[in-house]
Amino acid sequence: MTLILSYLVVLILVAIVLFGIASLVFGRGEQLPPLPQATTATVLPAAALTGADVDAVKFTQVLRGYKTSEVDWVLDRLGAEIDLLRAELDSTGVAPSDEAL
Repeated sequence: MTLILSYLVVLILVAIVLFGIASLVFGRGEQLPPLPQATTATVLPAAALTGADVDAVKFTQVLRGYKTSEVDWVLDRLGAEIDLLRAELDSTGVAPSDEAL
Protein backbone atom coordinates (compact mmCIF):
# COMPACT_ATOMS: atom_id res chain seq x y z
CA MET A 1 0.00 0.00 0.00
CA THR A 2 2.87 2.36 0.81
CA LEU A 3 4.46 1.65 -2.55
CA ILE A 4 1.29 2.60 -4.44
CA LEU A 5 0.91 5.77 -2.38
CA SER A 6 4.51 6.80 -3.03
CA TYR A 7 4.07 6.15 -6.79
CA LEU A 8 0.95 8.31 -6.74
CA VAL A 9 2.72 11.15 -4.91
CA VAL A 10 5.67 11.01 -7.31
CA LEU A 11 3.31 10.97 -10.29
CA ILE A 12 1.46 14.05 -9.00
CA LEU A 13 4.74 15.88 -8.35
CA VAL A 14 6.01 15.07 -11.84
CA ALA A 15 2.74 16.30 -13.35
CA ILE A 16 2.97 19.57 -11.39
CA VAL A 17 6.57 20.13 -12.49
CA LEU A 18 5.75 19.39 -16.14
CA PHE A 19 2.75 21.71 -16.03
CA GLY A 20 4.89 24.48 -14.52
CA ILE A 21 7.60 24.07 -17.17
CA ALA A 22 5.03 24.04 -19.98
CA SER A 23 3.39 27.17 -18.57
CA LEU A 24 6.69 29.02 -18.47
CA VAL A 25 7.76 27.92 -21.94
CA PHE A 26 4.46 28.34 -23.80
CA GLY A 27 2.78 31.04 -21.73
CA ARG A 28 -0.97 31.48 -21.61
CA GLY A 29 -1.40 31.00 -25.35
CA GLU A 30 -2.88 34.45 -25.94
CA GLN A 31 -1.42 36.57 -28.70
CA LEU A 32 -3.23 39.71 -27.58
CA PRO A 33 -3.79 40.96 -24.05
CA PRO A 34 -7.32 40.41 -22.75
CA LEU A 35 -9.81 43.23 -23.23
CA PRO A 36 -10.48 45.52 -20.26
CA GLN A 37 -13.80 45.08 -18.48
CA ALA A 38 -16.86 46.70 -20.11
CA THR A 39 -15.27 46.80 -23.58
CA THR A 40 -15.97 44.74 -26.67
CA ALA A 41 -14.17 43.45 -29.73
CA THR A 42 -17.35 43.83 -31.78
CA VAL A 43 -16.71 46.35 -34.55
CA LEU A 44 -18.73 48.01 -37.29
CA PRO A 45 -17.63 50.78 -39.66
CA ALA A 46 -18.60 54.33 -38.75
CA ALA A 47 -20.77 54.69 -41.85
CA ALA A 48 -21.94 52.86 -44.98
CA LEU A 49 -22.62 49.46 -43.50
CA THR A 50 -22.74 46.55 -45.90
CA GLY A 51 -24.11 43.05 -45.63
CA ALA A 52 -20.55 41.75 -45.29
CA ASP A 53 -20.04 44.00 -42.26
CA VAL A 54 -23.10 42.55 -40.59
CA ASP A 55 -22.03 39.00 -41.49
CA ALA A 56 -18.62 39.63 -39.91
CA VAL A 57 -20.06 40.68 -36.54
CA LYS A 58 -19.09 38.29 -33.75
CA PHE A 59 -20.43 38.55 -30.22
CA THR A 60 -18.77 37.53 -26.97
CA GLN A 61 -20.40 34.41 -25.60
CA VAL A 62 -21.38 34.41 -21.96
CA LEU A 63 -23.01 31.83 -19.73
CA ARG A 64 -26.51 32.20 -21.17
CA GLY A 65 -25.98 33.30 -24.78
CA TYR A 66 -24.35 36.46 -26.10
CA LYS A 67 -23.28 39.59 -24.26
CA THR A 68 -26.40 41.77 -24.20
CA SER A 69 -24.58 45.10 -24.40
CA GLU A 70 -22.85 44.06 -27.64
CA VAL A 71 -26.07 42.86 -29.25
CA ASP A 72 -27.87 46.06 -28.21
CA TRP A 73 -25.05 48.19 -29.62
CA VAL A 74 -25.12 46.42 -33.00
CA LEU A 75 -28.91 46.64 -33.21
CA ASP A 76 -28.78 50.36 -32.40
CA ARG A 77 -26.18 50.90 -35.14
CA LEU A 78 -28.20 48.92 -37.68
CA GLY A 79 -31.37 50.80 -36.74
CA ALA A 80 -29.59 54.15 -37.16
CA GLU A 81 -28.26 53.07 -40.56
CA ILE A 82 -31.75 52.01 -41.69
CA ASP A 83 -33.20 55.34 -40.50
CA LEU A 84 -30.47 57.22 -42.38
CA LEU A 85 -31.11 55.30 -45.60
CA ARG A 86 -34.87 55.82 -45.33
CA ALA A 87 -34.33 59.56 -44.76
CA GLU A 88 -32.14 59.70 -47.88
CA LEU A 89 -34.81 57.88 -49.88
CA ASP A 90 -37.48 60.28 -48.60
CA SER A 91 -35.37 63.32 -49.48
CA THR A 92 -34.83 62.10 -53.05
CA GLY A 93 -38.51 61.36 -53.50
CA VAL A 94 -37.92 57.71 -54.29
CA ALA A 95 -40.49 55.47 -52.65
CA PRO A 96 -39.12 52.08 -51.55
CA SER A 97 -41.00 49.16 -53.00
CA ASP A 98 -42.84 46.74 -50.74
CA GLU A 99 -40.44 43.99 -51.85
CA ALA A 100 -37.44 45.95 -50.57
CA LEU A 101 -38.94 46.26 -47.11
